[in-house]
Amino acid sequence: MDVVIVANFSSDFSGKYNGRFPYLAKMLLGDNDVEIITSSFDHGTKKQKDSTITYGACKITLIFEPGYKKNVDIQRLRSHRILGKNLRKYLSARKKPDLIYCAVPSLDFADAAMHYAKINKIPFIVDIQDLWPEAFKMVFSIPVISDLIFAPMERQANRIYSNADHIVAVSQTYANRGLKVNSRAKATVVYLGTEKEKFDKYRETLSNKSIYQELKSDFEANDGKIRIGYVGSLAYSYDLSTVFEAMRKLASDILNKVQFVVIGDGLKREQFEKEACGLPVLFTGRMPYPDMVWFLSHCDIAVNPIHRGSAGSIINKVGDYAMAGLPVINTQECEEYRNLLIQYQAGINCECENSTEIAKALEKLVLDSDLRKQMAQNSRKIGEEFFDRNNTYRKIIDIIEKTFLTETADNLR
Repeated sequence: MDVVIVANFSSDFSGKYNGRFPYLAKMLLGDNDVEIITSSFDHGTKKQKDSTITYGACKITLIFEPGYKKNVDIQRLRSHRILGKNLRKYLSARKKPDLIYCAVPSLDFADAAMHYAKINKIPFIVDIQDLWPEAFKMVFSIPVISDLIFAPMERQANRIYSNADHIVAVSQTYANRGLKVNSRAKATVVYLGTEKEKFDKYRETLSNKSIYQELKSDFEANDGKIRIGYVGSLAYSYDLSTVFEAMRKLASDILNKVQFVVIGDGLKREQFEKEACGLPVLFTGRMPYPDMVWFLSHCDIAVNPIHRGSAGSIINKVGDYAMAGLPVINTQECEEYRNLLIQYQAGINCECENSTEIAKALEKLVLDSDLRKQMAQNSRKIGEEFFDRNNTYRKIIDIIEKTFLTETADNLR
């Protein structure tokens, strides 16, 4: 089978980070020819990718995208539009594949893949990673006006979802969004996850080649501290400001026991560093995945602070928190994730943007080592049951194979 994976934001094929689609490609290789088609522009670094990227026997194709400086502006929308047009040109010149597996977003890239698949009667599977334009509306939120501005994007998203032969999504929330406009397709939820075997290897030993050996020594020299970990982007959706407010509300004897470790980078890093001034907060910057796992796993508590109205659901970081076996202090409104923490008693849900509730949750976990230990064990259960890619991603492979066989048989009738 000739499988094309269309994934706008695939940027790392070295194993330093933890992308979903290179991992899927690796699982498909052997019995299939696999090509990952992605943008030439790296969303994370805001630079053009290395054109010599390779990934074993998998073909990597970079479609030119001019790029943008900000995550939410007209330049980005224009850049994605050009990317979509260039994908159409590439696909029209390519040998017709047997199946297209397509990440959503971005919408222009996915829309181009959908049109090609529809015209050529190629099985088309969408993998919903995020909800657009819902995520944009959170940043640019003006009643009525936002709905009008983003109406074309919503129609585009509906068109992509409605033409899918199968919907895969990183949460039930996202799956339901796709099914809302596509009653003929089935949907399967597969969390982003990580590879348990590698994760456990990384958590045990920090590579001697790591540039963070000095930081590791500092960690080990201060093992009496209770460390609160955060992993991910330092951008608009993530509410570290309220965590800092909560820390300022802690009694001095409790505050002296903790260190907040922020692993990640983004547009708001400078702002967050200013807000954290005078607090025991360590900003490490973005780390390669193996290094991040070691430092996260040497924390005692994790925080998942998300702003009100976020379209996010079961996001990447919560899988890492679970696999690391950390109790989570969560403000995310997503009922799916809140219920998971309640069901497994693996964390404390707080009201969104409420620093008083976060402070109480921090105090409770800092002072009660038995509760931390029990919640840590429960969190790891979540990781093993829901976030181990070795098991969960086999569902996607089965879907790809069954969709190809079904749609091919239907087209022959």
